[in-house]
Amino acid sequence: MNLLFILNSILFGIGLAMDAFSVSMANGLNEPGMKKNRMTLIAGTFAGFQIVMPLIGWFCVRTIAKTFQAFQKFIPWIALILLLYIGGKMLIEGIRNKEDDDEECGAVGIGALMVQGVATSIDALSVGFTIAQYHLVAALVEALIIGVVTFAICIAGLIIGKKFGTRLKSKAAILGGVILILIGLEIFIKGVFF
Repeated sequence: MNLLFILNSILFGIGLAMDAFSVSMANGLNEPGMKKNRMTLIAGTFAGFQIVMPLIGWFCVRTIAKTFQAFQKFIPWIALILLLYIGGKMLIEGIRNKEDDDEECGAVGIGALMVQGVATSIDALSVGFTIAQYHLVAALVEALIIGVVTFAICIAGLIIGKKFGTRLKSKAAILGGVILILIGLEIFIKGVFF
């Protein structure tokens, strides 16, 4: 572990956190009155998944690599289905609540948050392939750095989303739902065609 290792881990974290950043913005749009402890929970959930997923990938490559490689082709489909479901639900709720501008949009439930966490971090499983040559401590340190970077980026996304959510009011849930659907499509297209 050296400076290059840390820089590489930070760059992995930035790259992997972009989907979680976008979803955090959508959550902030959907819940502009979000409190700090809720922001910490959301960012912490995304960071936790970004820590666990590379370690699962690392473990799979070290133990059951052939089975994991067969699963790899389903990752874009899983992310698409999860984000279409959550985004569609958010979109429908935003359209239903459009008439009442004074009512604050509903908070994302813990179940939906877990689904978002899986959907935005499922591509982090592939990082396990790139860190498979590391020993456990190095893999754990890399995963922790990725998690810290993800947490910071998600907090920024939530703040940005809240700021615009306050201005957009009833349209925020609709915009948040559309963003989640677009992220799901982007993950799917990149995973299947590139």
